[in-house]
This record gives sequence, structure tokens and C-alpha cells, in this order.
Amino acid sequence: MSKANVEETKGMLFGLVGVVIFSLTLPFTRMAVAELNPVFIALGRAVVAAIAAGLLMWRIRAPWPTRQQWPGVIVTALGCVVGFPLFTSIAMRYVPASHGAIVVGILPLATALCGALRFGERPSTGFWISAAIGSGIVVGFAIWQGGGTLQLADLALFTAVLAAGIGYAEGGRLSQVMGGQQVISWALIVSMPILLPVTIWLGLHYGMTASPRAVFHVYRIFLLV
Repeated sequence: MSKANVEETKGMLFGLVGVVIFSLTLPFTRMAVAELNPVFIALGRAVVAAIAAGLLMWRIRAPWPTRQQWPGVIVTALGCVVGFPLFTSIAMRYVPASHGAIVVGILPLATALCGALRFGERPSTGFWISAAIGSGIVVGFAIWQGGGTLQLADLALFTAVLAAGIGYAEGGRLSQVMGGQQVISWALIVSMPILLPVTIWLGLHYGMTASPRAVFHVYRIFLLV
């Protein structure tokens, strides 16, 4: 097996592990927001991840992003660090995790669209046909479950998908020159000055008292970020 094939296989395995971990996010979020403020959950998890990212970047002595790279880092932060967690947490207050997982299933299409519009990428015709069919099924499912109309939670989920698609497309392009680990780490770090004070205020205003069960699920969400 050539080196290129080995690297491709490694990338696919990492991707598989990432998908498995990602699949646990909505169920745990659903359990946590039943007792805690959803915005607090969304931003708090990013704060915890940002602290870990800062320690990692310091430990490996990673170089700061260049002036040309900062805009991409900020877009990634807005989409992946803030947008997606925020809107999915809000949606999980009102719909089951299984419903949210199906709607979020159109995320690959959103990412491909953003990549095509932003960077001129051109996925195959077969991809677009399959993605369009799958997305149509997802939208139909959401309308069917909503009794003929889209629920507000569905709009939040679609907004989350759009935010993540933009963030993934921008972050994916940056990762080619910075490495994926550094892209998401710097995206978390650059968000910290805003996320930390807002999270503290939310905790003080809405309270952080919850049952041991809810706290346990919050802890598991932090492990997944």
C-alpha cells in the first residue's frame, strides 16, 4: 500500500471516529437543556474546549495564525464554535434528539454548497443528485413531523446546519496549510474573550443548579467538544 493510500485510510478512520463522537452530541445536549439554559450549555462547552485548546497550542508551541489566516479562523469560530452549538442547543429544547439528528443529516450538502460557492470546488454530479435526494427526504420528514409545517426548532436546526457548513468549508480550506488541529484550536481561542464573560453572566443569571443526572450529561458533552 502506497503512502498516499495509507494517509487516505488514516483520514477515513479519523473521520469515522469523529462521526461516532459527533452522533452523541445531540442526545446528551437534549438531556442537559432539559434543566439548564441552552445558551449556557452551548457557550459553556466552547469555553471548556477553548481552555484545553489554549493549553495544547502552548504545549506544542504552535505559531499564531498569519494576518491572512485570521479572517478564516474567525469565520470558522462563528460557524463551528458559536453557531452550530448555539442553534442545536436551542432546538433540543423542543424536539427529540432523533429528529434533530435527521435534520442535521443535510450538513454534508451544506458544507459542499459552501465550499463550491466560497472556493469554486466542484463535487461530482452523482454527489449533487444523491445530496439533493437525501436533503429532500430530510425536509419532507421535518414537515411531516411538524404536522405540515416547519417548526421553529427546525428553523434553528437549519440555521445550525448553515453555520456549520460555512465553518467547515472555511476551516477545511485553512486546515490544508495550518492543520485541522490548529484551525479548530485557534477558532476556540479567538472566541474566548467573548464567550467567557457571556457564559459567566448566563450561569449567574439563570443558575447552574441541576440534578446529578443533568450535570453528568453536561460533563459528557464537554468530553465530546
